[in-house]
Amino acid sequence: MNITGRLTRDAEVRTTAQDKQVVNFSVAINDSYRNKRGERIEQTTYFDCNYWISPNVAKLLTKGTLVELSGRVSTRAWAGHDGEIRAGLNFHTSQIKLQGGVRKTETVQAIAQTESTKVTAQETIDDLPF
Repeated sequence: MNITGRLTRDAEVRTTAQDKQVVNFSVAINDSYRNKRGERIEQTTYFDCNYWISPNVAKLLTKGTLVELSGRVSTRAWAGHDGEIRAGLNFHTSQIKLQGGVRKTETVQAIAQTESTKVTAQETIDDLPF
């Protein structure tokens, strides 16, 4: 399943009891439609998301960032502090694509280039013909 929405808060990296790192963040998806009377109805759905593949992605996941996520949805229920039963949607993220802006795309490319430049810069210094 794919969803596209904006982060409602900065991503956080947490470490489990088994020393595995997970990135937690929340995404809001806005939808609107017209009812039978022609009134525009706006609806927002919130997903609590987790990403287990790489904790480094948390640096790019800041509040307001538009993301396209691939993964699967699950539901959860809990009792709030007031005793009320609540429910929420979890999104187990397998792939993240940053959307909507040159700045974010350039940031992702810069991080990728920085990692590869560290290796290639050292190799080219030794291989200079003069």
